[in-house]
Amino acid sequence: MWSFRAWQRKRILARNPISAELWRRVVGSLPILDGLSDEELARLRERAVLFLHEKRLTALPGVELQAEDRLRLALQAELPLLHLAELGWYRGFHEIVLYPDDFLSPQKYRDPAGVEHEWDGEHSGEAWLQGPVILAWPGVQGSGGWEGYNLVIHELAHKLDMLNGDANGLPPLHRNMHIEAWATAMQSAYDQLDAVLDADPDAETPIDPYAAENPAEFFAVTSEYFFSAPDVLHQAFPEVYAQLAAFYRQDPLTRLQQLQHSHPQYAEPH
Repeated sequence: MWSFRAWQRKRILARNPISAELWRRVVGSLPILDGLSDEELARLRERAVLFLHEKRLTALPGVELQAEDRLRLALQAELPLLHLAELGWYRGFHEIVLYPDDFLSPQKYRDPAGVEHEWDGEHSGEAWLQGPVILAWPGVQGSGGWEGYNLVIHELAHKLDMLNGDANGLPPLHRNMHIEAWATAMQSAYDQLDAVLDADPDAETPIDPYAAENPAEFFAVTSEYFFSAPDVLHQAFPEVYAQLAAFYRQDPLTRLQQLQHSHPQYAEPH
């Protein structure tokens, strides 16, 4: 049966080819993609093309976007969705704004006494409900390795979280997942991290202490670690890793372990 959606998809892909040289260069610059199968890379390639067709990348003065930069960003954006059905997971926004550096953003907080506090916070990224995603260009350029940092995945995890409304650390779960198991794993790990930092704000934590800011940031940070430092996340919070593996339907830890077994450059802890 003829499908307009399938025809349109095929048309977009045909009109936006990626040269073999560009593909080789960009994939080679993203260690986070190492170990993906040829089939997975082919699917990721198509989804990156569709992402760039659907989303506008707006570079502010001081940011120069080349074709290589656009593709690097799109591949990292689509990696979390690689094994999810194409159901418009990134609906609700049409633009990614790229700042030349970290930026000041107005913040508000109402304390338990009802007093509202306002200040300007320095951020490297933001995601707005029904609005754009904002990324600082140095953070984008610094993403793509196995170092436990990926600004693109972090901010787009917020967009997945916002599919249910305001970001609260609970994205739409699959039918075979249970909200009780998700909440137990996430809340327990969040409370554990929060307790460590309450006892010593300067304590060394296994993952970025920013995860203890609120449940939404916990989901974004752990998603970031799930793809860019799965061994660290699994060692610190194995139940959280299991829930994220069920949600993203991927197992980056096994992929990393296979790389460590097969390739000398992965043998040492990253």
